[in-house]
Amino acid sequence: MTYLSLPAKLLQFAILSLPLLFAFAHPPTVTLDYGTFIGNDNTSTGITSFLGIRFADPPTGNLRWRAAISPPSSNLGTVYATKFAPICASIGQTGDGTSEDCLFGNVFVPSGTTSHDKLPVMVWFHGGGYQEGGTPDFDPMLLMQSSEKPMIFVSFAYRLGVLGFLGGTRLKKDGQLNAGIQDQRAALVWLQRYIGKFGGDPSRVTIWGESAGAGSTMYHLLANGGDTGGLFQAAMGDSPTDTFTPTFDSDFVESLFNLFSTNAGCGTNANNNVLTCLRSAKLDVLTDAWDALVANRTSTLFNFAPILDGDFIAVRPVEAFTTGRFANVPVLFGSNTNEGAGWSAQLPNPATNTTNPNATEETVFHFLRGAWDTLTQESFDRAVGLYYPLVEFSDSFDRQGQQMYGEVRYICLAGLITEGVTRWASGGSRAYQYRYDNPHLGSNHANELGAFFPASTPPNADDEDLALFEVMREFFTSFVTTGTPTSRTAVGLSWDPVADYPDTSNDIDGNPRILFRPGGIAMEQISDELNENCAFWHSLGDEMQI
Repeated sequence: MTYLSLPAKLLQFAILSLPLLFAFAHPPTVTLDYGTFIGNDNTSTGITSFLGIRFADPPTGNLRWRAAISPPSSNLGTVYATKFAPICASIGQTGDGTSEDCLFGNVFVPSGTTSHDKLPVMVWFHGGGYQEGGTPDFDPMLLMQSSEKPMIFVSFAYRLGVLGFLGGTRLKKDGQLNAGIQDQRAALVWLQRYIGKFGGDPSRVTIWGESAGAGSTMYHLLANGGDTGGLFQAAMGDSPTDTFTPTFDSDFVESLFNLFSTNAGCGTNANNNVLTCLRSAKLDVLTDAWDALVANRTSTLFNFAPILDGDFIAVRPVEAFTTGRFANVPVLFGSNTNEGAGWSAQLPNPATNTTNPNATEETVFHFLRGAWDTLTQESFDRAVGLYYPLVEFSDSFDRQGQQMYGEVRYICLAGLITEGVTRWASGGSRAYQYRYDNPHLGSNHANELGAFFPASTPPNADDEDLALFEVMREFFTSFVTTGTPTSRTAVGLSWDPVADYPDTSNDIDGNPRILFRPGGIAMEQISDELNENCAFWHSLGDEMQI
């Protein structure tokens, strides 16, 4: 055995440690014009991440309910972007890990990516009914590893609930309506300005989200009369939500403002003193006032959502997609089989909770009326004729209500968007629709997220489930990287776009769509029954304000 002298040993250690020393000396770093961000390279996943990148000034104090100031107005110096920022404050989430100062994004790139690579970009907006949620639960590792071509994944936070979607004439005069959606728009502008520094191509951006996140991508299609401003080139959505969308100055919206302001101790005077009071209040005063508002509205699940502001959002989804008033870009949208399950059970008012053993048809009406405030009894009675006889729903008013709610809020909207794009878009913009149906793991709202994100993947997923998930990831990521959803695993399987029917009727059905089912992925035709139901609900677009 040869023994080295101490200097020789040190030299040998230094030589052997060169790669490690280099790694620590040169961590992934991106310099923007307002700061330098040091990320983390995960050699086990092959992904470099930059977490908690501030894209706007804190929307606090006098900046509450005002347009996000982006990029940040002051230089941040050197930032170690190695952990997620606090998520946006909301009901049930205030406290540790949450903050009103929450306008941050996260960028994930394949290891070794340079600023010259110009990779396509997938942008994620989380769901949560516009009331809650955050970015930390959405690790893109599985998506990026399943993608045949390299891509970048970016997620952004946005203001929620009363802080993001409070309306009324006072805010129209002195603030910004739809602040949460506008935050997303500011994030997309930030992306155009800076994603090239991370190796992304600003001309190849696809926006994606689930539930309220999918509703968000839909509203970006409608925003500014369908003018994308070059911020994105395609849109995807899992279970887009067709929420009640009143005008900013309606009695409904004004009453919410007054109730919230009163709960916060700021009164209801028509002058700006109310907003001055609200902007100077502590966050816990606002969240307590929001909590009190929710407690007072026991028949409504989601009180705050996008509204018609007459400027940024000037048309509702049904009107937009039946008249062609939306952005001309390719889309991929879909829904799950049992979208309506479980929602009514969350309502504390027994008169609207269809799981109540004493539930009646009237309970179903009140449940739907709690979601769409202007739905009339006459229209509901007509709807019952479509969801009848009750024996088709196992003699359960709860199941009948679930089917109505799931179709009008999620399922029919996916068909509306995809057929609308097929009918009205030009220049080759195609639309793709899916249905997620998993008898093993369940097909309720958000169940499909198990295919995409590790935190959502059920531990009891079997080989067929995992094979399905891989195919779904391949389809979704290839839509981002090539514009056409394909799968290298599902050999011979083609996801056909929605057909371009020659008729000029207003029947919006989105045929055909792909069925994502374990062991049974295939194209399917939407039933005549569902088409009839959706056509009915969309005929009530003006009445229901959807």
